[in-house]
Parts: sequence; structure tokens; C-alpha cells
Amino acid sequence: MALTVRRSIIAAAFALAVAPAVVAQERSITVASTTSTEQSGLFGHILPIFTRETGIAVRVVALGTGQALDVGRRGDADVVFVHDRAAEQRFVAEGFGVERRHVMYNDLVVAGPAADPAAIAGSRDTADALRRVAAAKAPFVSRGDRSGTHAAELRLWQLAGVDPATGRGAWYREVGQGMGPALNTAAAQNAYILADRGTWLSFRNRQDLGIVVERDARLFNQYGVMLVNPQRHGHVKAAEGQRFIDWLVSAAGQRAIADYRIGGEQLFFPNAAQAEPTS
Repeated sequence: MALTVRRSIIAAAFALAVAPAVVAQERSITVASTTSTEQSGLFGHILPIFTRETGIAVRVVALGTGQALDVGRRGDADVVFVHDRAAEQRFVAEGFGVERRHVMYNDLVVAGPAADPAAIAGSRDTADALRRVAAAKAPFVSRGDRSGTHAAELRLWQLAGVDPATGRGAWYREVGQGMGPALNTAAAQNAYILADRGTWLSFRNRQDLGIVVERDARLFNQYGVMLVNPQRHGHVKAAEGQRFIDWLVSAAGQRAIADYRIGGEQLFFPNAAQAEPTS
């Protein structure tokens, strides 16, 4: 009898000891996001702050925006944090996301070789610059991965009146990879490339590349965040996911984003207070 009681006490004590660890493990979320937020180092800066303040761990699945949205559609993430507003709005309209919120913005740049065979350095007209790249048949590396940056690139080619597919395999080279690997390819091939400024600033293997086109209003790059709809996927950690979203758009989260810098230069600019357009 005494032995049975002792075993019960030991089992109870073990259960109490293990319970906090189990709870701690459960307090985690999965965020499907872009390679730019990860490879720029932003997540490495802000996620430890969030976890310290809330006790919620965050696992990031970093993909192109289109792929990240697909992860959300399958219910394999709790939150989606990406940068293609039109695609994000469709995601919500189709019932996969609950609400889209502005979080921050940065801008895109065109990087290219110092020799500048298309003679576009210093231009602020990205469409004209791309027309010159196509006319010169100068090497251009595209992510080709359905990312937000890739979608922006395709819109810019359309504005330029150029179908880059006609140069596929010759001067136009799709790599189907994230921003970092695409930049590595452009550096190795001395090619032009469209990149987000955050990843560019954190990129060290530039070789002969430098920024040749920037500060065009069409290079504005907005990021948004959405909770994956728990009514569609019942296993979504809605409370924890919403806590992450609420923190991102709070004063504390916005301050953490603004504080992230490389070489003294701010990479992302918080704008959660800006209302989502109704049209």
C-alpha cells in the first residue's frame, strides 16, 4: 500500500514537472513568410523580442509570397506575412485569411554590373531601364518563383512593354529560388536583377554588382500580415497567431521593426497605422 502511494506521488510530481514543458512547447506558431524577411535578418531581430515578451515561439517557413500563400491555403501555417497586396487581398476574399493588415514597407532596387551594358545607372524610371536591358540583351536574373518580388518584376516588364519570356534561356534567366540565391547567381553572371533593398543591404557577395536604379515610386514594396482562417482549418492556433499579428502592429512591434538596421541604414519602415484601402 505504501509503495503504491509512493508511486502515485512520484507520478504526480513527474506530471507536474512535465506539464509546464508541454505547455511551453504548445505555445508556438508557424508563420509562412518571404525569403526577404528572413534573409534580410529582420526575423532574427524581431522574433526573439516577441518570444521574450509573450512566451510564444515562432517557426518561420520562408518561401516566395505565392508559395507562402499556398502554405496558408493548405492550413500548414497559422499566419502569413508576405508582400504582394493583390494576392493577399485575394487570399482573404477567398476565405483563406481573416483580415489583412499593413505592417511595414521598404523598396525594391535594380542592381547591375559596374560595366552597365544597358546604360541605365542613375535612372529613376524602372520601366525604361528594363526596356534598355531587353534592347541590349544584357543578362538579367529573375527569381522566377512566384514571390512578391517576382510578381513586381513581371508588372514592371509589362509596363515596359516587354515580354521577357522571349529572351528566356538567352539573356533572361529564371532561377526559381529565393532572393539570396538569385543575388548570388546575378553576381556570378554579372547580370541585372530586381531585389528588395533589405536583402540587398544584408547581401555580402556583391562582387561587381551595385544599385543602378532606385527611388522610383513603382518600386514601393508593402508588406501585409494575415491570420489563416481557423474556420477553414480548425487546427490553426488562432489565439497565438492573432497575438503575433497584434504585436507586429503594436507600438512595441513597430518600434522593433524600425530599430533593425544594417550599417546604420534602416531596412524596413513600419506603417501599421495606415488603413487598408477599400478599393
